[in-house]
Amino acid sequence: MTAKQLPPGQFETDKWPILHVGDVYEFHEETWDFQLFGEVKENVTLSYDEIIKLPRTISTIDMHCVTTWSKFGTSFEGIAFRELLKLVQLEEDVNYVQIYGYYEGDRFGYCANLPLASLLGDNALFVFRWKDEKHEWQELDPKHGYPLRFIPPETFYLWKGTKWVSGIRFMKEDEAGFWEEMGYSITANPFKEERYR
Repeated sequence: MTAKQLPPGQFETDKWPILHVGDVYEFHEETWDFQLFGEVKENVTLSYDEIIKLPRTISTIDMHCVTTWSKFGTSFEGIAFRELLKLVQLEEDVNYVQIYGYYEGDRFGYCANLPLASLLGDNALFVFRWKDEKHEWQELDPKHGYPLRFIPPETFYLWKGTKWVSGIRFMKEDEAGFWEEMGYSITANPFKEERYR
């Protein structure tokens, strides 16, 4: 096990602070779905029931928020990004994604851009449940992104961790997402302190 590394400008916390913009999404299973689209041969839409039946991964991921807190050693259970990637056939030269989530009633109102190559391991998960040293396994609560939230690898600030996820758009060229449009870093590596452009 590697020693935890605190990125520059961060402080360690054992809490999981709740930060978000807009309203907390209210989940309705009968109307919820998850879309895979963009530079793919054929779009795919999954119901909640289809999503929760996909193979699951448990992984421990460190979280680093641009607001300067870092939380080490949180375990998550969810669907690895690579499992969803298996469901689509990409066009040539797809190297980026936007991961979308609900914002103010718009299912695609929030998005975060990420490089595809960074999302193929156990540390890029669409999560249902979590635990840490002080908490046993529990479902995400609505403010943390229930019913499904993306948790990015520790090499990205946590704003790349879209709450209330609704889909993935596959792209050939990188595009700014919600916070990136407001001046936040495109690449968002906490170990390089890439907070803003």
